[in-house]
Amino acid sequence: MTALTYNRAWHRVLGAGHLTLGLMTPLARAPGAPADSAREAALAARADALGIAALWARDVPLIVPQGSTREAAVLDDPFIWLTLLAGATASTALGTAAAVLPLRHPLHVAKAAWSLDRLSGGRFILGLGSGDRPEELAPFGVDTAPEVLFRERWQTLAAALSTDAQVRADLLEGTGGYAPTPVPGARIPLLAVGTARQSLQWIAAHADGWATYHREEARQQGRIALWQRALEERAGGVSKPFVQSLQLELLADPDAPAEPLELGLRAGRRALLVYFERMAALGVAHMLVNLQGPRTVEDQVEELGREIVPRLPTLAVRQVGR
Repeated sequence: MTALTYNRAWHRVLGAGHLTLGLMTPLARAPGAPADSAREAALAARADALGIAALWARDVPLIVPQGSTREAAVLDDPFIWLTLLAGATASTALGTAAAVLPLRHPLHVAKAAWSLDRLSGGRFILGLGSGDRPEELAPFGVDTAPEVLFRERWQTLAAALSTDAQVRADLLEGTGGYAPTPVPGARIPLLAVGTARQSLQWIAAHADGWATYHREEARQQGRIALWQRALEERAGGVSKPFVQSLQLELLADPDAPAEPLELGLRAGRRALLVYFERMAALGVAHMLVNLQGPRTVEDQVEELGREIVPRLPTLAVRQVGR
């Protein structure tokens, strides 16, 4: 498996060799309300112009209160939402973080992923999770353990999106000889997001990379070491990217020190850049940022693009694997 087989999104986001920056969307959604699509499209276009590497979307099938704030997020279907953003951008990659695989038929996911990748010109990354809202299982008729269903559906989905003729031939034996898509022109990256109720060894063997949440730096270093070990055990030591999410309040004062937030930090741009430098040295390939705080997202995106993104090519990522 070489990087040359992958689509444009891989090279821009995960295989750049230096830390890259992505943003979770919608960027400006009010709690409990759907996003303003015109505002979000304008923000996406600006992020694209500023060199933001990726725009991401979550999959929330049912409006279930969640997290410490108990917010009931009202989000559009991620594949349709990302198609809107694809039309507003030219270079920025688009990704799910994550589509809830136990609640979706793998052939439908394969069709949506292939379509979005094709229509965006190879800019799609498919992040997959097992879901973290147990209230969703029964309404979707899930009567198999989500961790088992995730593995089964991953196998079907990966085969449907494979560029390998033999792998696709095995799939066709179970579909009556009919494929959901033509053979993709390039490999669409498949990321496991969170643990997906799987072992790291399973993720290392089957996924193209692993995305997990922010932790205190020493603990995150330990997780990266576990990822390294899993790659050695199950992927022949092949390097696969480590992606981290980050809740971020970018302060207007560029010299403001970093302070911890739940699953992230509050900081001025200089402290943020120092933090990014440390995380790249640990092996983080992509930082998936979820902006928050009273400052407008327009101002935060502008500062990230003008002051942080141009400096990221200097932050070489320590390879996790060989």
